[in-house]
Amino acid sequence: MAPPPPRLYLLTPQLADITAFASDFDAVLAAGDVAAVLLRLQDGDERSLIDRAKTIAAIAQRRDIALLLDGRPEIAVRADADGAHLSGTEALTAALGTLKPDRIAGAGGLRSRDDAMLAGESGADYVMFGEPDRRSGRPSFEAILERVGWWAAVFEPPCVGYAASLDEVALLAQAGADFVALGDWIWTDPTGPVAVIKMATAALVAPAPEQANDPHGA
Repeated sequence: MAPPPPRLYLLTPQLADITAFASDFDAVLAAGDVAAVLLRLQDGDERSLIDRAKTIAAIAQRRDIALLLDGRPEIAVRADADGAHLSGTEALTAALGTLKPDRIAGAGGLRSRDDAMLAGESGADYVMFGEPDRRSGRPSFEAILERVGWWAAVFEPPCVGYAASLDEVALLAQAGADFVALGDWIWTDPTGPVAVIKMATAALVAPAPEQANDPHGA
């Protein structure tokens, strides 16, 4: 039996005032097959961080969409979010005691195969490949596809492939990603995030190039 098609994983912009964002957020989630949202919050006091996270979590969770925080595992717990995404193996292992067993601990910022394997062995619920670092650098897309394909072929924990553009979505899906992450570029795309989500959802099930011209899918 063929595996199910991958699903989308959305990254929000860095949010301070969430009022305007929250007003359109539900329509974006309704536009496609979104499995999870990574909420990225600008710094603030603990109470404001919790309140912002609770507001976005309520919108996502009404649709059975997981809401994860970018770092901040303690805030994730206090806001009743579904988990947190940690950058690097040290941050992951430090957060496991806070998040487990009730919440998701995702791992990104994995610079090597060894890092990815260590994250998986430590208990990461997923690994992400291809997201930009703090200087907005990322590996070549060919290297990201290779890493996604390697993980998908060998390991059980789900793999998230980060798409820096709409053109990368189908290729990451075909490489074996369980989820395709859409970065904050979707919120500034001139077509609007709803249109991007619809196109990305369609791209998840696009045929591989060698199948596109073969009516028998051989």
